[in-house]
Amino acid sequence: MAQMKRTVIVASAMVALTACAPAGYDGANSSAAEPVAVAAAEPTAAVEPEASASAEAPAAEQAPPPADVRLTDELVGKKVARMGNVVTDQDGWILYRFDKDSDDPPSSNCVDKCAQVWPPALTDGNPQLEGVSDDKVGTVTRQDGTRQITIGGWPVYRYIGDKKPGQWKGQGVGGTWFVVDPNGKKNLTCLPTGTPKAVAPPAAGDSGGADAGGSGYSY
Repeated sequence: MAQMKRTVIVASAMVALTACAPAGYDGANSSAAEPVAVAAAEPTAAVEPEASASAEAPAAEQAPPPADVRLTDELVGKKVARMGNVVTDQDGWILYRFDKDSDDPPSSNCVDKCAQVWPPALTDGNPQLEGVSDDKVGTVTRQDGTRQITIGGWPVYRYIGDKKPGQWKGQGVGGTWFVVDPNGKKNLTCLPTGTPKAVAPPAAGDSGGADAGGSGYSY
């Protein structure tokens, strides 16, 4: 089976996670969907699986991602203390899903400034999968032509508020962002009190976001 590569981008929240807080917590649009893990001889078509012949052409026409785009080379499904089932990228960054996206058909509504705070997990084709079933993994084509990884049909992201691998400060942000489990479902095991707000988009030349407190961003 040909497995596809992904770019993961994880995000985090800026609110106290009480006893659920991970170690190191400081307290302080639409697109065309394509299933990813399919047999090499099979086309990738999300809406009309039977249209195998016509589905091959779009996959061949997709341009590779820009050289400076960080790709996700691996998806790892595992259990972590307090949070339970999560999915991380190859570097251990926890991934999230967004309630304002869609899984049927898969589509991403996090663009522009939202995507600066919640970088999409991008792929160029064949990520390694560990603890995540290949029939749960796919891709969706974003507005800029890049391919974003989906799990259970839901596009997945990193959060720039997570300052190191294993953090989940993005949990519950805006009441719409949640840690994703290996089936694409929301992990609701460890929720913050209140509704945390996202950190602000990074300033030009800054790779991280400002502190979340009072940012006013709802995505």
